[in-house]
Amino acid sequence: MAELGFEVLGVDVDQSKIDSLSSGRVPFYEPGLEDVLTRNLAAGRLRFTTDYAQAAAFADVYFICVGTPQQATSNAADLRYVDAAVETLAPLLTRPSVVIGKSTVPVGTAARITAQFHALSPAGEAVEVGWSPEFLRESHGVEDTLNPNRIVVGTDSPRVEQVMREISASQIARGIPFLVTDLQTAELVKVAANAFLATKISFINAMAEVCEAVGADVIQLAEALSHDDRIGGKFLGPGLGFGGGCLPKDIRAFMARADELGVEPALSFLREVDAINQRRRARTIDIARGLIGGSFAGRTVGVLGAAFKPNSDDIRDSPALDVAATIGSLGARVTVYDPEALENAKRAYPQLNFAHTMVEAVRDAEVVLLLTEWAEFRSADPDELGKVVAEKRIVDGRNALDPDHWRAHGWTYRALGRP
Repeated sequence: MAELGFEVLGVDVDQSKIDSLSSGRVPFYEPGLEDVLTRNLAAGRLRFTTDYAQAAAFADVYFICVGTPQQATSNAADLRYVDAAVETLAPLLTRPSVVIGKSTVPVGTAARITAQFHALSPAGEAVEVGWSPEFLRESHGVEDTLNPNRIVVGTDSPRVEQVMREISASQIARGIPFLVTDLQTAELVKVAANAFLATKISFINAMAEVCEAVGADVIQLAEALSHDDRIGGKFLGPGLGFGGGCLPKDIRAFMARADELGVEPALSFLREVDAINQRRRARTIDIARGLIGGSFAGRTVGVLGAAFKPNSDDIRDSPALDVAATIGSLGARVTVYDPEALENAKRAYPQLNFAHTMVEAVRDAEVVLLLTEWAEFRSADPDELGKVVAEKRIVDGRNALDPDHWRAHGWTYRALGRP
């Protein structure tokens, strides 16, 4: 918002994050974000605080952007942070205001929150709520926020629509589609999009299972499918499967909400989507175990990757760390390297060993697993790594390497869905 020219006050309850942001440091890794942060701090358009009263006095428009993780005891979304933001802000709003939800929430949440604002705010029904889901991809967050492929606004209020058109004016002028829907449809857009993408990923991974059974090559299959305009090649990369803080918890929350609404059969296919995704992790472990004789006990394993995707330090539901930890629990000495996610991984998985270089991670390894497709790993020199490993065996969990190249340099190469 500050980059688009608006005066912005960011609010969070974590003082350490506020201090970090106020000094120009982003508390997580996202390419390009620190430049945007420091530029707008310097311009005076951006400030941060933990004081809700200051925010209430400052703003005309409020964006709710808090997390909605999976509940600890069920598949449903945990809305405690959304509710806390509403319950803290609402009593402080004494004048007409617009509140826009950005968080990914179960359908029906926006209507409930609208009622909360009307009941708790001194301004009553002069506080109007809309919902505008974000569609950014981690590691592409800056570009996806400034240049989204669409802007969706759920509202039945002409005022909310007008405010969002004003905020998005420069993006609309560049031809970015601006779609106005009812609240429920806007809430469904994000979870429906994530459910579709998760299904596409799991579909090609299901095809990888078939390819392994018959000796076919899933990479060639995916390429052939991608030339069909109705299918396309995006999200058709076979491998270890998806993780992170969005796709897994969003499809589970979608299923949980469908069950609450009495339409569970409509989304029952997502259970298999989730199951296929989880099976890829187990299959990767099985391939690696087969390469070293059937047991990890007492073996040395090098793992390349900890983040759930490259160009991120996010380890939430990371397939890489799930695989690494499982192999460690089976008796192997596992050493992990990741260019950005090491500190997060160390805190979450203290039982694993960590290295600060790729070479150190694979030293004396009897099998190497590539589990996050960082550019550094894609361009790895098989001869350089071959000098330090105990055995030249690699499991490419992301189909990121050239099999012929690695085999030509003496490596036993295995990948999901390839002969």
